[in-house]
Amino acid sequence: MSAQASVLFDAPGPKARVRNHIFSGIVVILVAFALWSLYRGFADKGQFTAEKWKPFVDMDVWTTYLLPGLKGTVVAALLSIVLALVVGMVFGILRLSDHRIVRMVAGTIVEVARAIPVLILMIFLFALFSDYKVFKVDDLALGAVVFALTIYNGSVIAEIVRAGIKSLPRGQTEAAVALGMRKGQLMRLILLPQAITAMLPALISQMVVALKDSALGYQITYIEIVRSGQQLGAAQQNTIPALMVIAVVMIALNSALTFIATKVEQRLRVRRKTRGGAVLAADSVLTDAAPGVDLAGTK
Repeated sequence: MSAQASVLFDAPGPKARVRNHIFSGIVVILVAFALWSLYRGFADKGQFTAEKWKPFVDMDVWTTYLLPGLKGTVVAALLSIVLALVVGMVFGILRLSDHRIVRMVAGTIVEVARAIPVLILMIFLFALFSDYKVFKVDDLALGAVVFALTIYNGSVIAEIVRAGIKSLPRGQTEAAVALGMRKGQLMRLILLPQAITAMLPALISQMVVALKDSALGYQITYIEIVRSGQQLGAAQQNTIPALMVIAVVMIALNSALTFIATKVEQRLRVRRKTRGGAVLAADSVLTDAAPGVDLAGTK
């Protein structure tokens, strides 16, 4: 049976299918050759000998290097993700304000924060916090990492929030205004519940970015898993195996974060379907909260 045509492109014919199979086979062969060459290069340098990997079965190595680094990565990532979500929500809503001056100020802050590289922001904040003794000495690096990640990712999330709200049908806003809902009620009961569900894939991606960018903290002496892996490699003379283990740990962390966020997204979508949508929920809230008062606010 011939392949069915897609909405986006015509189904390939017999010759095109054969050509696609040939190209796919060539790509697979090239990728396999590249991986084999990489493996042989490491093997020739003795990176896969038992002595290089023996330290990873020693619990003292994990408690001294890897587990403290993992804790630092998780703490910095969680704090920055939570704070970035709050900052992003606030500035995303401010960028939709009815007041032009508020929109301009919020937009300027967001654009400037997005334009500054995270590493430069970390170094600047680390020096600033050191000069003014904002944090204790032991918490200086953590504070700089968290604030830098919060500022950058918060600005990106602000744009995601603004775009997600703007993508909703304008008729919902007009209907809510016609019913007498205030701007706060409109945003809280109608727009945000729908926008958050639509924004979750982009928010998940930004959370993963925040988790990975926490590794930049090693430049300001913050103890996270990449810095711990480098210290372990220098101490045990197995830098390449140590970085490979770190890569596996980071992949596992990112996969876990993506899995959790995806499950939350699926649950939110199911709740929206079972509850009949945000508009119906908003109408019921208004009706229950103000019996004897019509939706326009008159007795």
